[in-house]
Amino acid sequence: MRSQAPVAEVADLGRPQSTTAATGDIVLASGEARLRVARVGAEALAWSVGGVELLWPGDPAIWPDISPILFPIVGWTRDGVRVAGKRYDLGVHGFARTMTYQIEAASADFVRLVARDDEATRALYPFAFAFRVEHRLTPGSWEVALEIENTDVSPMPYACGLHPGFNWPFAGAARDGAQFRFASAERAEVPIIAPGGLFSQQTRPIPLVGGTTLPLDDALFAREALCFLDAASRSAHFEQADGSALEMTLEDFPHLALWTKPGAPFLSPESWTGYGDPLGFAGDLHEKPAMRILGPGEIARHRAAYRFHPAV
Repeated sequence: MRSQAPVAEVADLGRPQSTTAATGDIVLASGEARLRVARVGAEALAWSVGGVELLWPGDPAIWPDISPILFPIVGWTRDGVRVAGKRYDLGVHGFARTMTYQIEAASADFVRLVARDDEATRALYPFAFAFRVEHRLTPGSWEVALEIENTDVSPMPYACGLHPGFNWPFAGAARDGAQFRFASAERAEVPIIAPGGLFSQQTRPIPLVGGTTLPLDDALFAREALCFLDAASRSAHFEQADGSALEMTLEDFPHLALWTKPGAPFLSPESWTGYGDPLGFAGDLHEKPAMRILGPGEIARHRAAYRFHPAV
């Protein structure tokens, strides 16, 4: 379990903060909903609605993260990235989850955090940027938005994503009988992930019922994550056996993935703008498939909303 950090109540941010509040987690509140956000990584650490804990708490023995933010790449690279003939040791999912963020705006149910490039990031990713993460809470939903600003003088390639782990099951449900239901019909096959997390051109079938409904069990995840590249769906439901569900709605996240470790008590429905290197890729980061190119001074925004539907 992750150690408990000091907590800063966002309602108090309008007043001068003590040292404890300035370095601690941020707590948002809306009705019976609570969301706790870390200053390091801008990561949501806990989300509850009416006492039901929805985010898994993390466990170093299984998966130490809870809901990491992915930037400036998503997935694995083939031995780092290359920019203008130089190699950089940019690791899996980038470095957004390790940066310390500053509070740019806040209220009782909203916070906007920002991190900017520095000497450490430029040693891994040679671009100037401002990266903002917004968390907004309502009584039944949690919304998170990523905003990327190119503060450089040249075009900037990037990818970003969300990687939340949700409890499987929720309180009161059984683990068996859960399913993931897409809003639109998806292909009943996913890419085979090669060693090193690289994407091959080969695919494998998955038991997608009617093109939309995927019964969940550990055997699905015995090999690797299920990656739906250029998915047709912009929303989906993670449904539990007792009828409770988590609805996710995406804006400008074209790729979806489902991941867990077999037997682990969580499911991570990931949303991405890009994905890992194709098998054999050795090109410049600007040429990597699915990377976005942001011009100097341009801003891009990507958003996801998660709504909890309790069992009836």
